[in-house]
Formats: sequence, structure tokens, C-alpha cells
Amino acid sequence: MTAATLESLVLDQPTCDYRTMREVGEWADVGDRVRECRVATGMSQEQLASAMHLDRTMIAKIEAGTRRVDALELARLSSVLGVPLTHFLRRPPAVVSRRTELIDDPATDAARQSYRLEAALATWLDDVRQLVELRELTPPVPEKFHGVVENVETARDAARWARRRLGLGTDPISSLISVCEELGQLVAVVDAPGDGASLIEDGIAVAVVSSQGDPGRRRATAAHELGHMIIGDEYSADLGLHTSRADRELVIDAFAAELLLPIESVLRGCAENRDSLRDPLVTLAAKYRTSWSLAIRQAVAAGILAKEDAKDLRRKNPTRAELMEALGWVPQPDLQTVRVPPSYAHAVLQAWGKNRMTTSRAVELMRGQIVESDLPTREEPDLEP
Repeated sequence: MTAATLESLVLDQPTCDYRTMREVGEWADVGDRVRECRVATGMSQEQLASAMHLDRTMIAKIEAGTRRVDALELARLSSVLGVPLTHFLRRPPAVVSRRTELIDDPATDAARQSYRLEAALATWLDDVRQLVELRELTPPVPEKFHGVVENVETARDAARWARRRLGLGTDPISSLISVCEELGQLVAVVDAPGDGASLIEDGIAVAVVSSQGDPGRRRATAAHELGHMIIGDEYSADLGLHTSRADRELVIDAFAAELLLPIESVLRGCAENRDSLRDPLVTLAAKYRTSWSLAIRQAVAAGILAKEDAKDLRRKNPTRAELMEALGWVPQPDLQTVRVPPSYAHAVLQAWGKNRMTTSRAVELMRGQIVESDLPTREEPDLEP
């Protein structure tokens, strides 16, 4: 692939102004992003230089902002560091910049994972904005619970309110991406380590969920990030300034658990088997597609399982065969093959069909939900020289 082709790929991205970057400060910003990404991957300057086939002093100059990066090098950096091209060419949203504090070597594994998730979140917001700017996507209005949320019980009230808004009653949620979209949050499944992250900026609510967790964990993460939006994220005062971050996360966890598996459903599902709860809880975990730990947590919250007994039950994880048997051997995937919201996917295909983006860009925007062969054959539009 030639440098000219790579530059065309750069220019196919949203909010990138690679050709007009002239000021030293702009290259300093690029250098900052390169350094942060290098730290996030656990690489030294020497290791990055070796992967890039450059001298270490060249990497040092790039990170210092005193050496410009051509399109070919930018594409190589993107590949080696595992981030989109756009990550180097724009500043992160304000909330992301406050959350991410990956400054110096050596960084902790948690900080590295957080940075990569926040980078994926900022890229997801950029991609949504590109479709909005193309007038192919109208972002949904974020919903918010207007009651007072100050503890786990009132967080459950917020989850019940969300279920009523959706007309779900106590039924299982089939597609969490669609539920989040209906409540105003656009969720993408991304190939980054960790769990999830979310933000609201300029009236657009977005969240990302890591593909690396098991299905139950992915659903719990998506519900958790929705809770940040419905209740108010960690930078709001909705939970009170006196509340610690750990306590706030427990409140959001209570929202997520009640949204996924209502206590009322637990009471009803276990009504005839109070003396032996494992079998009905396995059925509930399978039917509502939650993790085993979340099902047990809701049984404790429902008052039908003692905390001491819960410790023993947590060690008796159901097998995949048990979960499938409980469902009648009907597969129930979620947040796996579907990786972007329906309205967003429709907007991508509309923009592609109007020759407003290349096929490679359309596939990239879909985040693994489709491949190029899934699209009809067409003659690619010429990009600007």
C-alpha cells in the first residue's frame, strides 16, 4: 500500500485535517497521543521504534512534537498501537480527558485498560458525529430519571422506571443495544480490554462495551453504563458530593442488576423452590441472560437467600449445558454479532449507498458486524486529491 493510498484512508476519517496541520502545537498534540498510546500498550520507546523501523530518537522527537509524521507513519502507528487513525488527530472529549490520567511510565494495567477504553469511546463519539454531520443519523435524546437516587434501593426504583418507559414489565431484555438506544444511549461493542465507558457530550450519549468479557458480563457492563446516564454519571452531583466513587458504582450496579433481572421475577421464579434455589436461579440466569453472580445477588436482594449461603452457591457455577437446557437449547446471543445500534447501522449503509464514504470506511464504522463481502459491489468514489 502506497503512502498516497494511506493518506486517502486518513482523509476518509471524520474530523481529521491531516493536510492542513501546520502549527507546532498541533504536532505536539499528536505526540502526546502517541506517547499515551505507547504507555497504554506497555511498550518502551525502543520497542515502538523497532516495530516502526525507526531510531528511538525519532520516536522521542515524535512524542515531543518536534517531528512531523507522514501518512505512512501514521498508519503504521495506528496498526502497532492498536488505535484508530483519528485518535492521533483530535483531542479527546472533555469528560474523557478528566477520566483518563495515563501520564507517566510505568502505568498500571488498570490505567492502561482505562485509557484504551476511553480512546475507543472518543472514537465512537467521533463516528456518531460524522453520521450526524452527514445528516444520516439523528441521535436519540438521552433519558434521565427525575427521582432522587441516593442508595441502592432508589437505584432499583430508577431501573423499574426505565423498564416501565420501555414497556417491558418484568420480561427479559432481548437486545440491550436496542434498549439503550431507545433510552437515548448509543452503545458499541469494541475490541478493547476492560469493561466499559460512557459519556454525554453536546446532547449525544455514547457508551462502549468490551468484547472480551463473557456474555453475562457484557450485558451487565452495558446496563451499568446506561445507569450512569439514567441516574447521572460520576461527575454529576446527583448522588451527593459526600458519596465516594466506590459507593456510586455500587448504586449503579444495583440499577443494572434490577434492569436485567427484576427482583419481582426472582421472587416469582423461585416461589416453588425456596429450599433448593440453584435450579430456579440457573433458569433465571439463562432466561434473563445474566451472569451467575448477578442472579445470586438479586436473590440476596430479594431476601430469599442468605449472604452466607450465597458464598457457597457462587462456587457452584452452572455449566453451559445447564444454561442451554434451561432455554430448550435455543441460542441467545447478545452484544456479540450485533455490535452497533440499529439506527446507526442504517445510517452507515445509507451514507455508503449515497457514495458519501468508501466501502472500507463503512466496514470500519460497523465494528466487525459486517465485512466488505456483505455489501453489494460498487465502483468506489474518488476521494479529494
